[in-house]
Amino acid sequence: MQQTSTEGDELKSTGNTFKMYDTVHLMRTPPPPLLPLLRSQTQGELLALLCLHPNQSYSLSEAARILDATPRAIQYEASRLVEAGLILDERRANCRFIRAAGDSPIMQALSDLLAVTYGPVPVLTDLLSGVPGIVDAYIYGSWAARFNGEPGAAPHDVDVLVIGDIDLDTLDGIAREAQGTVRIPVNIRRVSSATWTDENLLNPFILSIRERPQVHLDLASGTAASRG
Repeated sequence: MQQTSTEGDELKSTGNTFKMYDTVHLMRTPPPPLLPLLRSQTQGELLALLCLHPNQSYSLSEAARILDATPRAIQYEASRLVEAGLILDERRANCRFIRAAGDSPIMQALSDLLAVTYGPVPVLTDLLSGVPGIVDAYIYGSWAARFNGEPGAAPHDVDVLVIGDIDLDTLDGIAREAQGTVRIPVNIRRVSSATWTDENLLNPFILSIRERPQVHLDLASGTAASRG
């Protein structure tokens, strides 16, 4: 019987473990609606994280936490991307770290495509984290629907809901900065914490957001995102 063990931050395999996982992974994972050229949602999120933070390295466990993915999935995708020359890896003690391959011409071109598709989560999380007055934030609308696997046309904009009492001019500036990176319009709306948490409020706008797919921006950790 083939066995797989975990040591430090890397999965080690024997025999055909990864080959078997490759087959199951491909059979069970449909192409992500945000960018059907990619093999999986995790691949897209990992590439976007690394491309949009080109000067930063991540351990496999850190990347898994940030992307709300399993360490096994990150290990699998990272190994494939390293083999393709799109990302680089290195050992530090018993941990494996990965980063974007900045000198790869393919990666440079791919970065633009990833910014438009998977870029909103890391870009908006970075811009909204630590801003006074912001309690929480969500992406909603067509972009959130595609991110959560709902088929449809490519989103033409990104709709963001910010909860808190932040100044609207500040939000406009953040929207413009985000739009400069993701290259599609970014629309930010603000509601108070009391409005968002009031379950008895019959506000059509709030109800429509709650009933449709959302992507929660984990502002506490600075870069993490989880599906809502």
